[in-house]
Amino acid sequence: MNTDNVIDIGSRRELFVDDYLIADKSGGARLRLHKPVPREVVLVTDEPWEGNMSGYVTLFRDGDRLRMYYKAWQLDVEQSSGDAGPSGPHPLWVCYAESDDGLSWRRPELGLIEYQGSRTNNVVWQGEGEKQHGVHGFSPFKDANPDTSPAARYKAVGGDRRATHGHLYAMASPDGIHWSLLQQEPIMRQDVHGAFDSQNLAFWDTVRGEYRIYVRDFHQYDGGRGMRDIKTATSPDFYHWTDPVWLDYGGAPHEQLYTNQVQPYYRAPHIYIGFPTRYVERSWGPAIEQLPELEHRRRRAAINERYGTALTEGLFMTSRDGRTFKRWGEAFIPPGPQLKGNWAYGDNYQCRGMFETPSPLSGAPPELSFLATEGAWRGKGKRLRRYSMRIDGFVSLHGPRSGATMTTKPFTFRGDALALNVATSAAGSIRVEIREASGDPIEGFSLDDCHEVIGDELERIVRWREGAEVSALAGHPIRLHFVLCDADLYAMRFVERA
Repeated sequence: MNTDNVIDIGSRRELFVDDYLIADKSGGARLRLHKPVPREVVLVTDEPWEGNMSGYVTLFRDGDRLRMYYKAWQLDVEQSSGDAGPSGPHPLWVCYAESDDGLSWRRPELGLIEYQGSRTNNVVWQGEGEKQHGVHGFSPFKDANPDTSPAARYKAVGGDRRATHGHLYAMASPDGIHWSLLQQEPIMRQDVHGAFDSQNLAFWDTVRGEYRIYVRDFHQYDGGRGMRDIKTATSPDFYHWTDPVWLDYGGAPHEQLYTNQVQPYYRAPHIYIGFPTRYVERSWGPAIEQLPELEHRRRRAAINERYGTALTEGLFMTSRDGRTFKRWGEAFIPPGPQLKGNWAYGDNYQCRGMFETPSPLSGAPPELSFLATEGAWRGKGKRLRRYSMRIDGFVSLHGPRSGATMTTKPFTFRGDALALNVATSAAGSIRVEIREASGDPIEGFSLDDCHEVIGDELERIVRWREGAEVSALAGHPIRLHFVLCDADLYAMRFVERA
């Protein structure tokens, strides 16, 4: 056969978030999006120097602690003008928090920025110059590029204070606390490369050996009005960037997207995952009037109608190349039950970054957690709520009780055991047949030879009878044929057993 069509997966983990490995499926087998579970509120941005429009949160693990950065912005609905500029007691700036476990967060007293005569606060960055270059949407990361300078081990991108009239700048820090512009000139200009009026972000791609950036712009679809959308570009050095290009969603409907939160998945860094915010504009009418807190909604709409009628929620998307994404139409984090002050524009912005947390079930494996905002426009602070889900559990290949099958494309691997992230019911199961690339079952690895897989584990080893050793097939083009009954398959990889 043509070996150009054989995928080499080595020993990397492959998530079933798309049809990358899938050749065909039958019997009701389908890819199913899973939604995270809302947990507790872990932080309220209610200090006098923070505010109720705080957000654009970035977090990442750095050694034994998690670091968090977020914009601090207070807006008084009664005093705001039509541009919804900050109307509180302080300018737009960036705050910092840290945590050991992601559940309890502390605001260290940094002593960097003065507020009302005191530096006893956690304000970490206010930009540079009169326009506060680099403050809007400030989004940092720890640079994994082995050639980076220690003085720039932490990097960030951000815009001017007034995002609708600003460019995009690069910042650097030796410690994640003391920041300065990497250069005085912007790395991208608003009149050429994008609008940038959102959280734009960048990172070092360890798989591809380059920097990648995702920025906001307005996409003119089919001659219509500009819609909020996402562009991407790459750079070898963080200074010089390719011209940004629009993301391709593979024919998905045009939708307005605010933040993007794209990042390599930490357990499979060759796969990008993104959590864009969907922005939905609606007209004033009975449907809007039945949403929470009508009078407060009317006051917001008096400033600008969309402040009272627009809604935001979280989405999920994935990519193999950084530009072409499979974007799910169903909401990943919907507004949820109608509670006081929710179903609002500005809520459900998922934060950049994720972390593992203990399961609430004793003895269960850890979960994957991330944060999302809620409570926009209200009072003196915004809430950050934790959400959790199964590790690798964004999407599964699901087989119903009636049974289903899936056959992979030809691939080669490295390792001596097949491990599955899988969950079945008590009556359900998964069996796996290893086939030649031509489709013929390999002796000793047929369905009849496979021991049923039942249970719920992040890494279940598949076994065949008569002691068949998978290592004998390493480097040889094969296909896997799965038979699923009331089961979900989230991920697979070939592992080296001790």
